[in-house]
Amino acid sequence: MRLALIQPECTSVLVLFDGDSDCPAELGPVVQEWAAAEAGDVPCEVVIAYREYEAWFLASIESIQGYRRIRADAQPHPNPEQPRGAKAQLEARMEGGATYLETTDQPALSARFSLATAYRHSRSFRKLASSFGRLVQSMGQEVDEWPPACWAEER
Repeated sequence: MRLALIQPECTSVLVLFDGDSDCPAELGPVVQEWAAAEAGDVPCEVVIAYREYEAWFLASIESIQGYRRIRADAQPHPNPEQPRGAKAQLEARMEGGATYLETTDQPALSARFSLATAYRHSRSFRKLASSFGRLVQSMGQEVDEWPPACWAEER
């Protein structure tokens, strides 16, 4: 938080991290209170990915099939935020013997996965979307509809 705040262009802060074994509903408010106290007048939001960030990839696996060694026939997990070890679940959906490399695969998959599909299948991703919307509004930006209504529609 302190590093973000010393940046001259910092107008808001989004804190995002994996929840691992912690419950986001319990830990989130504690971290949010700390972050708000540290941020002072700078708007901030805390989002905890339930278990792991990679659960969002599992929640939208259809959108990344055939990309970054994800099998073209990779099946979605019935409850993408439930399993511990989302990285291992993701590897199980990769071509035989492929290894998930967080430093290269995470940014590439983040740029490609369907936000709408993740929104429909992941509660913690819905929290990210609403937090992002609040931060954009706090910066005086007009947001017609956030998140887009079509994100909630099953396709």
